[in-house]
Amino acid sequence: MQKKRFLQEKFWCDFKGQHGWNPIYFDDGNSHISLMTREFSLKVKKFSIAYVPMAPEYIGSHSLENDLAFFNNVNLLSQKIKALLPENTLCIRYDFPVDFSDTEERDKFIKASPALCKKAGCKALKHSKIAVQPPDTTVLDLSKSEEEIMAGMKNKWRYNVRLASKKGVVTECYDAGHSDFEKYFDIFYSLFETTSRRDGVSFHGKKYYIDLLKKSAEDKNNPSVKLYLARHENDYLAGIITLFCQGEAVYLYGASGNIKRNLMPAYLLQWTAICDAKKYGCPSYDFYGMPPSDDPDHPMHGLYLFKTGFGGDIIHRPGSYDYVLKNNWYKLYCLAERFRAWWHRVLLKKISGR
Repeated sequence: MQKKRFLQEKFWCDFKGQHGWNPIYFDDGNSHISLMTREFSLKVKKFSIAYVPMAPEYIGSHSLENDLAFFNNVNLLSQKIKALLPENTLCIRYDFPVDFSDTEERDKFIKASPALCKKAGCKALKHSKIAVQPPDTTVLDLSKSEEEIMAGMKNKWRYNVRLASKKGVVTECYDAGHSDFEKYFDIFYSLFETTSRRDGVSFHGKKYYIDLLKKSAEDKNNPSVKLYLARHENDYLAGIITLFCQGEAVYLYGASGNIKRNLMPAYLLQWTAICDAKKYGCPSYDFYGMPPSDDPDHPMHGLYLFKTGFGGDIIHRPGSYDYVLKNNWYKLYCLAERFRAWWHRVLLKKISGR
């Protein structure tokens, strides 16, 4: 429960006030969730969508009975939320905190969900082809000692952490309250741009990340968001942004330059953040997003190897689900959404030769 509550806080901090997302407070005594709405236009008419991250809870182990109870709960919750939403809201989009240890079980859940939803009286719920949050991740247990965590890594990962330190790579940690924050963030963002050009990774504008870090620094009730940089002599080699809360730590964003990559700065950065997460009191460290399997042909296979090499448990979630409120307009919205995803993830990459 604590972990899922944290994830809601994390996404609340990540989304609130960003790109037109507007918060709505929802607490009926049984459910306390983060709820956001965003208005958009389909040329002839304005609409909204609602978004609920990491809720509601799935209670108990996976079974037919618990699946039906879960979807019934989704239906009841959606009906309560509906009364709070703008009139022309197309759907309520959920990212459910339903965890699976393998993709086969996850895929079986997705495939069975239409029939389960119908039986549970939740016919309006549909699996979305576009996921808001990455459905696949690896989570490292921090209840162990640093020595035990290090021992759980792959041999090469332990070697790389020690190599970076031995070769003189140092890590620096900053938050938005630091007097030279803008200077160090510009260094990170420059590394981010290098990563984008090299690996074809898309990212938000600078203001998005600055706002996220500043919101954390302004309100101590928010999760703590830190910027880490790895430096060798006068060269900054890599950086990460990591979020800390009593529920969990999450590695959000990473960037690296093109020089001195043989010094393995990314490994030392992760190890530093993992150790800081333990000191903060986080029970786990979420590497947040990777390919679903160890497929050498996947374009992000290197990311899978990097994140799983630290020894965490691999988790698969079912992705986003939409509780449809305006069916005809929702279908048009889905077409537009899929076209936008294809444009950015396929066409533009082909044009740029990636």
